[in-house]
Amino acid sequence: MVEFEKTKLNRVKRGAKRAIYDEKKINEILDAGFIAQVGYIYDGYPISIPMAYARKDDKIYLHGSTANRMLKAILESSKTSINVMHLDGLVVARSGLHHSVNYRSVTLFGDLKEIKNNSNKTSILKNIVNQMISNHWDTLRPMHQKELDRTMVVEFTITSASAKIRAEGVNDEPEDYKLPHWAGIIPVKQKLEQPIPDKGYPLTIDVPEHIQVHYNRFK
Repeated sequence: MVEFEKTKLNRVKRGAKRAIYDEKKINEILDAGFIAQVGYIYDGYPISIPMAYARKDDKIYLHGSTANRMLKAILESSKTSINVMHLDGLVVARSGLHHSVNYRSVTLFGDLKEIKNNSNKTSILKNIVNQMISNHWDTLRPMHQKELDRTMVVEFTITSASAKIRAEGVNDEPEDYKLPHWAGIIPVKQKLEQPIPDKGYPLTIDVPEHIQVHYNRFK
């Protein structure tokens, strides 16, 4: 088992028993999603925004417009932190204090650089699209050069990370278990609805097999 070193930066203090530093488990949480919260400082203000991402080995890849102020800001600082979280359940307790949620969360710290080579940029954009829907990129038209020119791709190398997972029941006060109040877990699942074709040609053909497979997996 390979673990990230526990440091002042990545060590989980609150709820430390739920902390995980195992690289394999952290990658599993990352690979289960495709939207990350990315933090940056702009004009003195801390800001966090959602971004599509792809993971390959110890790298996270982000993309946006060449005018994207977040990407420009994190490249200028050369460091950022990224969080990915999956909500798995609502924990309904007998008191407001003990209400909680079940979740899987990863926080990453690392260094950044811009990817400028067109071939590498295209390969990374393929990974980002395929992280959202498996095997989708090869069904698309090739990117135009002007689209690549307007797209910034950033490589984030993970240097430190930790995960925090809550996957348990209600933790009420012992004396509250006999009170006449309902308590328990309400599981939360993200699901897909039936694909809706766009106007034009898609209206005349069946949903592609890889999209149907993806829908069936998460419906």
